[in-house]
Amino acid sequence: MVEDWDDFLIPYKQAVDELKVKLRGIRAQFLKIDGRSPIEFVTGRVKPVDSIKEKMVRRHISEDRLEEDMEDIAGLRIMCQFVEDIYQVVDLLRKRTDINILEERDYVHNKKPSGYRSYHIIFEYPVQMLSGEKVILAEIQVRTLAMNFWATVEHSLNYKYQGVFPDDLKARLQRSAEAAFKLDEEMSEIRDELQETNQKSSDGSLRKLPDENSHIQ
Repeated sequence: MVEDWDDFLIPYKQAVDELKVKLRGIRAQFLKIDGRSPIEFVTGRVKPVDSIKEKMVRRHISEDRLEEDMEDIAGLRIMCQFVEDIYQVVDLLRKRTDINILEERDYVHNKKPSGYRSYHIIFEYPVQMLSGEKVILAEIQVRTLAMNFWATVEHSLNYKYQGVFPDDLKARLQRSAEAAFKLDEEMSEIRDELQETNQKSSDGSLRKLPDENSHIQ
Protein backbone atom coordinates (compact mmCIF):
# COMPACT_ATOMS: atom_id res chain seq x y z
CA MET A 1 0.00 0.00 0.00
CA VAL A 2 1.15 3.54 -0.74
CA GLU A 3 1.48 5.34 2.59
CA ASP A 4 3.18 8.49 1.32
CA TRP A 5 2.63 9.47 -2.33
CA ASP A 6 5.40 12.09 -2.26
CA ASP A 7 7.94 9.45 -1.26
CA PHE A 8 6.53 6.95 -3.73
CA LEU A 9 6.91 9.35 -6.65
CA ILE A 10 10.49 10.48 -5.88
CA PRO A 11 12.22 7.92 -8.17
CA TYR A 12 9.76 8.69 -10.99
CA LYS A 13 10.49 12.42 -10.73
CA GLN A 14 14.20 11.71 -10.70
CA ALA A 15 13.90 9.50 -13.78
CA VAL A 16 12.00 12.18 -15.72
CA ASP A 17 14.55 14.86 -14.77
CA GLU A 18 17.52 12.66 -15.72
CA LEU A 19 16.06 11.55 -19.04
CA LYS A 20 15.10 15.07 -20.07
CA VAL A 21 18.71 16.15 -19.56
CA LYS A 22 20.03 13.14 -21.51
CA LEU A 23 17.62 13.54 -24.44
CA ARG A 24 18.23 17.27 -24.67
CA GLY A 25 21.93 16.47 -24.67
CA ILE A 26 21.40 14.25 -27.73
CA ARG A 27 19.65 17.14 -29.48
CA ALA A 28 22.55 19.47 -28.68
CA GLN A 29 25.06 16.98 -30.13
CA PHE A 30 23.09 16.65 -33.36
CA LEU A 31 22.87 20.41 -33.72
CA LYS A 32 26.60 20.80 -33.22
CA ILE A 33 27.52 18.06 -35.71
CA ASP A 34 24.83 18.34 -38.40
CA GLY A 35 23.14 21.66 -37.69
CA ARG A 36 19.84 19.80 -37.39
CA SER A 37 18.39 17.29 -34.91
CA PRO A 38 15.63 14.67 -35.25
CA ILE A 39 14.61 15.80 -31.75
CA GLU A 40 12.81 19.13 -31.85
CA PHE A 41 12.11 19.33 -28.12
CA VAL A 42 11.50 17.12 -25.07
CA THR A 43 8.90 17.34 -22.32
CA GLY A 44 8.26 15.13 -19.32
CA ARG A 45 5.94 14.75 -16.38
CA VAL A 46 5.05 12.53 -13.47
CA LYS A 47 1.39 11.52 -13.47
CA PRO A 48 -0.58 13.42 -10.79
CA VAL A 49 -1.82 11.34 -7.87
CA ASP A 50 -5.48 11.92 -8.80
CA SER A 51 -4.79 10.63 -12.32
CA ILE A 52 -2.96 7.60 -10.92
CA LYS A 53 -5.89 6.75 -8.67
CA GLU A 54 -8.41 7.24 -11.49
CA LYS A 55 -6.43 4.94 -13.76
CA MET A 56 -6.11 2.35 -11.00
CA VAL A 57 -9.90 2.17 -10.81
CA ARG A 58 -10.38 2.23 -14.58
CA ARG A 59 -7.74 -0.46 -15.25
CA HIS A 60 -8.44 -2.47 -12.07
CA ILE A 61 -4.88 -2.03 -10.78
CA SER A 62 -4.31 -2.72 -7.10
CA GLU A 63 -1.91 -0.58 -5.06
CA ASP A 64 0.38 -3.51 -4.38
CA ARG A 65 0.76 -4.02 -8.16
CA LEU A 66 1.07 -0.34 -9.05
CA GLU A 67 4.82 -0.36 -9.79
CA GLU A 68 4.49 -3.42 -12.03
CA ASP A 69 1.22 -2.69 -13.84
CA MET A 70 1.16 1.08 -14.46
CA GLU A 71 3.66 1.90 -17.17
CA ASP A 72 3.28 5.66 -17.52
CA ILE A 73 3.66 7.12 -14.03
CA ALA A 74 6.85 8.63 -15.46
CA GLY A 75 6.30 9.84 -19.01
CA LEU A 76 8.33 11.72 -21.58
CA ARG A 77 7.45 13.06 -25.01
CA ILE A 78 9.90 13.65 -27.81
CA MET A 79 8.64 15.95 -30.56
CA CYS A 80 10.02 15.70 -34.08
CA GLN A 81 9.64 17.75 -37.23
CA PHE A 82 9.14 14.85 -39.64
CA VAL A 83 7.69 11.33 -39.49
CA GLU A 84 11.06 9.93 -40.56
CA ASP A 85 12.63 11.57 -37.51
CA ILE A 86 10.40 9.47 -35.25
CA TYR A 87 11.99 6.25 -36.42
CA GLN A 88 15.49 7.71 -36.23
CA VAL A 89 14.82 8.62 -32.59
CA VAL A 90 13.42 5.15 -31.91
CA ASP A 91 16.61 3.60 -33.32
CA LEU A 92 18.67 5.84 -31.05
CA LEU A 93 16.66 4.73 -28.02
CA ARG A 94 17.07 1.07 -28.93
CA LYS A 95 20.85 1.45 -28.84
CA ARG A 96 20.97 3.04 -25.40
CA THR A 97 22.39 0.97 -22.55
CA ASP A 98 20.71 2.93 -19.74
CA ILE A 99 17.18 1.84 -20.65
CA ASN A 100 15.74 -1.64 -21.12
CA ILE A 101 12.95 -1.53 -23.70
CA LEU A 102 10.12 -3.92 -22.87
CA GLU A 103 7.54 -3.03 -25.49
CA GLU A 104 7.08 -0.85 -28.56
CA ARG A 105 3.72 0.29 -29.93
CA ASP A 106 3.70 1.88 -33.37
CA TYR A 107 0.58 4.02 -33.55
CA VAL A 108 2.15 6.14 -36.30
CA HIS A 109 1.39 3.72 -39.12
CA ASN A 110 -1.11 1.73 -37.06
CA LYS A 111 -3.30 4.57 -35.85
CA LYS A 112 -5.91 4.16 -33.13
CA PRO A 113 -9.61 4.24 -34.13
CA SER A 114 -9.82 7.83 -32.88
CA GLY A 115 -7.13 8.87 -35.37
CA TYR A 116 -4.42 9.16 -32.71
CA ARG A 117 -0.85 8.65 -33.93
CA SER A 118 2.36 8.36 -31.91
CA TYR A 119 5.14 5.88 -31.19
CA HIS A 120 5.16 4.50 -27.64
CA ILE A 121 8.08 2.84 -25.91
CA ILE A 122 7.69 1.13 -22.53
CA PHE A 123 10.98 0.59 -20.74
CA GLU A 124 12.76 -0.05 -17.45
CA TYR A 125 15.05 2.63 -16.09
CA PRO A 126 17.42 2.31 -13.09
CA VAL A 127 17.34 5.17 -10.59
CA GLN A 128 20.12 5.54 -8.03
CA MET A 129 18.52 6.15 -4.62
CA LEU A 130 20.13 6.51 -1.19
CA SER A 131 18.88 3.02 -0.41
CA GLY A 132 20.37 1.62 -3.63
CA GLU A 133 19.28 1.11 -7.22
CA LYS A 134 15.55 1.10 -7.96
CA VAL A 135 14.27 0.05 -11.39
CA ILE A 136 11.06 1.74 -12.48
CA LEU A 137 8.75 1.48 -15.45
CA ALA A 138 8.41 4.53 -17.70
CA GLU A 139 7.08 5.51 -21.11
CA ILE A 140 8.38 7.63 -23.95
CA GLN A 141 6.05 8.89 -26.68
CA VAL A 142 7.66 10.03 -29.93
CA ARG A 143 5.53 12.08 -32.33
CA THR A 144 5.60 14.96 -34.78
CA LEU A 145 4.54 18.48 -33.90
CA ALA A 146 1.32 18.02 -35.91
CA MET A 147 0.51 14.75 -34.12
CA ASN A 148 1.17 16.40 -30.78
CA PHE A 149 -1.12 19.34 -31.57
CA TRP A 150 -3.99 17.00 -32.47
CA ALA A 151 -3.41 14.71 -29.48
CA THR A 152 -3.24 17.65 -27.05
CA VAL A 153 -6.51 19.17 -28.28
CA GLU A 154 -8.27 15.78 -28.47
CA HIS A 155 -7.15 14.95 -24.92
CA SER A 156 -8.46 18.29 -23.67
CA LEU A 157 -11.83 17.72 -25.34
CA ASN A 158 -11.97 14.17 -24.00
CA TYR A 159 -11.36 15.41 -20.48
CA LYS A 160 -13.94 18.18 -20.77
CA TYR A 161 -16.67 15.99 -22.27
CA GLN A 162 -15.59 12.73 -20.59
CA GLY A 163 -15.10 11.07 -23.96
CA VAL A 164 -18.78 11.33 -24.90
CA PHE A 165 -18.79 12.73 -28.43
CA PRO A 166 -21.64 12.66 -30.96
CA ASP A 167 -20.83 10.52 -34.00
CA ASP A 168 -20.45 13.53 -36.29
CA LEU A 169 -17.88 15.11 -33.98
CA LYS A 170 -15.99 11.81 -33.74
CA ALA A 171 -15.85 11.72 -37.52
CA ARG A 172 -14.60 15.30 -37.66
CA LEU A 173 -11.87 14.53 -35.12
CA GLN A 174 -10.82 11.53 -37.21
CA ARG A 175 -10.72 13.67 -40.35
CA SER A 176 -8.67 16.32 -38.57
CA ALA A 177 -6.20 13.62 -37.47
CA GLU A 178 -5.84 12.51 -41.09
CA ALA A 179 -5.37 16.12 -42.16
CA ALA A 180 -2.56 16.47 -39.62
CA PHE A 181 -0.88 13.32 -40.97
CA LYS A 182 -1.30 14.55 -44.56
CA LEU A 183 0.46 17.74 -43.49
CA ASP A 184 3.33 15.66 -42.09
CA GLU A 185 3.59 13.74 -45.36
CA GLU A 186 3.47 16.93 -47.43
CA MET A 187 6.22 18.57 -45.38
CA SER A 188 8.39 15.47 -45.78
CA GLU A 189 7.90 15.59 -49.56
CA ILE A 190 8.79 19.28 -49.65
CA ARG A 191 11.94 18.63 -47.63
CA ASP A 192 12.96 15.76 -49.93
CA GLU A 193 12.43 17.88 -53.05
CA LEU A 194 14.48 20.73 -51.59
CA GLN A 195 17.28 18.36 -50.68
CA GLU A 196 17.24 16.92 -54.19
CA THR A 197 17.36 20.40 -55.71
CA ASN A 198 20.25 21.41 -53.46
CA GLN A 199 22.11 18.22 -54.34
CA LYS A 200 21.72 18.88 -58.06
CA SER A 201 22.86 22.45 -57.58
CA SER A 202 25.96 21.40 -55.64
CA ASP A 203 26.78 18.83 -58.34
CA GLY A 204 26.68 21.54 -60.97
CA SER A 205 23.88 19.87 -62.92
CA LEU A 206 21.38 22.54 -62.02
CA ARG A 207 22.56 26.10 -62.40
CA LYS A 208 20.60 29.31 -62.64
CA LEU A 209 21.76 31.43 -65.55
CA PRO A 210 22.09 35.17 -64.88
CA ASP A 211 19.29 37.35 -66.17
CA GLU A 212 20.71 39.75 -68.72
CA ASN A 213 18.09 42.33 -67.73
CA SER A 214 18.86 42.11 -64.04
CA HIS A 215 20.71 44.91 -62.30
CA ILE A 216 21.81 45.83 -58.83
CA GLN A 217 19.73 48.46 -57.10
